[in-house]
Amino acid sequence: MRSMRWMGLFVLLCMSLMVSMPAFAAMQAKPVEWKQGKQRFSGYLVYNDANTTKRPGLMMVPDWKGVTPAAVEKAKQIAGAGYVVLVADMYGKGVRPKDDKAAGALVGRIYKDLPTLRARAAAALDFLRAQADNAPIDVGRIGAFGFCFAGKTVLELARSGAELAGVVSFHGGLDTTMPAQSGTLKTSVLVLNGADDTYVPAAQIAGFESEMKAAGADWQFVNFSGAVHCFALESAKSPPGCVYNERAAKRATTMMNQFFFERFGG
Repeated sequence: MRSMRWMGLFVLLCMSLMVSMPAFAAMQAKPVEWKQGKQRFSGYLVYNDANTTKRPGLMMVPDWKGVTPAAVEKAKQIAGAGYVVLVADMYGKGVRPKDDKAAGALVGRIYKDLPTLRARAAAALDFLRAQADNAPIDVGRIGAFGFCFAGKTVLELARSGAELAGVVSFHGGLDTTMPAQSGTLKTSVLVLNGADDTYVPAAQIAGFESEMKAAGADWQFVNFSGAVHCFALESAKSPPGCVYNERAAKRATTMMNQFFFERFGG
């Protein structure tokens, strides 16, 4: 009888907790759309809905494969550190390369038209800033980051004079046909590079450093030993030039979080 009594009390306690506790929070990945000119773009707004506390917003431009399930999963990882993340489409709604050849063709065309690339990045950034009523985002604390092609994209956004707290490039290209001019860079820049990345040769690094110095930028460049292109992407499995490096990826992500913590004022 005593054990039955205790069992009954236990059941009542569990029921009361179920009634009093809110539903378990979950990481949200909400499909969203926006326009730039006459073209529509689609992506995802990713955040943890554990509470309604306002948090910084980050625009994440994916690698050259664009908005994929892998990109959304990467955004969830980053959002877990306390951000609202927009997975930003740079190609247009429904334009999703099926393989590396198709992705390379898309990137090749857009690299030849940097004003359009910058305009698309700026439109996505404006969309993120307009989401205060749809997500727990502090629109006064906005940054951007990207991988590979997208690392170059966020650097082009910075070069355009965009006003945001900071940009972070993971193994992105550093060259440009529209270099920053003195006083035009209004955001801090962090570049996370694989020391063995053959796609980013020493001459390109030297040119970038000279550009940043001439522009009077607040910038930092970090090399990771043993890391090649794509080192921060778990899906990168194309040796020898494009391979995930867990050690470098973890260190680079930690540096990004520290960078944004400082830029967002703690």
